[in-house]
Amino acid sequence: MATLRDIKRRIKGVQSTQQITKAMKMVAAARLRKAQEGIVNARPYARKISLMLSHLITDTDLASNPYLSQREVKNVCLVVVTADRGLCGAFNTNIIKEAARYVQQNEDEGNIQIQLYCVGKKGFDYFSKRNFKLLGSKLNIFAHPTTETAVELTNELIQLFFNGTVDKIVLVYNEFKSIIQQKIIFEDFLPIPLSDESKTKNEAHYILEHDQQSIFNFLLPRYIRAQMWRVFLESYASELGARMTAMDNATTNAKELIRSLNIKYNKERQASITKEIIEIVSGANALRSN
Repeated sequence: MATLRDIKRRIKGVQSTQQITKAMKMVAAARLRKAQEGIVNARPYARKISLMLSHLITDTDLASNPYLSQREVKNVCLVVVTADRGLCGAFNTNIIKEAARYVQQNEDEGNIQIQLYCVGKKGFDYFSKRNFKLLGSKLNIFAHPTTETAVELTNELIQLFFNGTVDKIVLVYNEFKSIIQQKIIFEDFLPIPLSDESKTKNEAHYILEHDQQSIFNFLLPRYIRAQMWRVFLESYASELGARMTAMDNATTNAKELIRSLNIKYNKERQASITKEIIEIVSGANALRSN
């Protein structure tokens, strides 16, 4: 049975944990505001550059451009974007499960080899210790995500696609919806998927300077890098939102546990005092009877 000292020691331990979780929640909230600003700026840019490309694309590009060329898919690179740290609820667990399910489902359905590229330490720690084929990894980048890291990763993936190591590249990441909601997205990265707008002839006419082909070739690599940077921001904001929610729940649970422990402590203390009073009264009665 726990003594009063044990209960008091446990209350102090839970109070210390509560202070830590509360501080982590505040840090995540402060970083989340900045990450949300980044998403607000990145999403319109990515949409607009995609719209511009849909106006510029030609049948010749569809047939010959290396970023758009379709080929028989035998090797797929699945880029799994997770966090570098834990303490963010089911954020990492959910995306790891979905990535593993994707690999299992596609390899069972046909003669397709899935290789993984892990962005984030948690995904790498999981897949590197199991029977999965890894093409590469980018670790410890979400403490301070930068456009340089996104460009570096994009260039590496482009090289894997161009040299024929993989025939298709798919991204899986958490899209930020709100602080309490993140959505797991599977998104084709290379070859660049064509939107409905780019598959139909646009009726608008534009005067272009320089020529249409030059502008298209200039924008295409920037579009891909913008998409990767947007994915970084989506995942980072989702991680912070998940951590903020998890730390808020942990703080609430710690508060409830402290309340329960205080009640238990008071009951034990009252029982101890009652027992001492009974012993004193019994001793006094015994002396009086003698």
